[in-house]
Amino acid sequence: MSDPTSVIDDLREESEELDRLVAGLSPQRWSLPTPAPGWTVAHQIAHLAWTDRSALLAVTDADGFRTLVEKALAAPGSFVDEGAEEGAGAAPGELLARWRGGRTALEDALRAAPPGARFPWYGPPMSAASMATARLMETWAHGQDVADALGVVRPPTDRLRHVAWLGARTRDFAYGVHGLTPPADPFRVELRAPSGDLWTYGPQDAAQRVTGSALDFCLLVTQRAHRTGLALRADGPDADRWLDIAQAFAGPPGRGRPPKEAGS
Repeated sequence: MSDPTSVIDDLREESEELDRLVAGLSPQRWSLPTPAPGWTVAHQIAHLAWTDRSALLAVTDADGFRTLVEKALAAPGSFVDEGAEEGAGAAPGELLARWRGGRTALEDALRAAPPGARFPWYGPPMSAASMATARLMETWAHGQDVADALGVVRPPTDRLRHVAWLGARTRDFAYGVHGLTPPADPFRVELRAPSGDLWTYGPQDAAQRVTGSALDFCLLVTQRAHRTGLALRADGPDADRWLDIAQAFAGPPGRGRPPKEAGS
């Protein structure tokens, strides 16, 4: 992923799709609860705006970003919720304008980044392509929360390839945040894309395998759905264990979502 152009383009399209979903909402609908406990639609957009601003600092002002990291370390269990809560208190029009301005500034900064540049983050330093991939993953995942709150079904697109790639790449990270030793051997992941293409990761002859729907894999690794009911198959005990703990986003182990009740 050395050239970030395609993922930055897809990040813009993903953001614009979510923008269209919320732009015409009444103030009452901005206050609808989402599947994330305590978070409304406004909290979801506020979180994206807050994280875009953090990423912009990381790309353009390393010293300013270090100050953010110090605040995060001082309150590791609450700083994300506090950022969302602060932004969610703004009027919907103000919050929307803030998100639009921040994501545009971040896009411009990522496009202007010199080849090979790496930027600080809450985990390891990131390239422009990796930063855009992480932002697309978050935009899609929090957009799913918004869609669920609004009762909207979003047609999946092949922009999910970035989320799927990140989900496969973060296998060892998921084991690590749970205090587990990652398996020594790589897995094979084969996913059917929305377009019908087959996306593959890992050696073809790997003993441990995950196969199924790319959409469902992305829902799993962003912890927007419980693995029960998803069209995913694990072959091998290590692959099966991974599907219980998979996590493509940074931070401590996520709480995930409970299984859907029968008929829901």
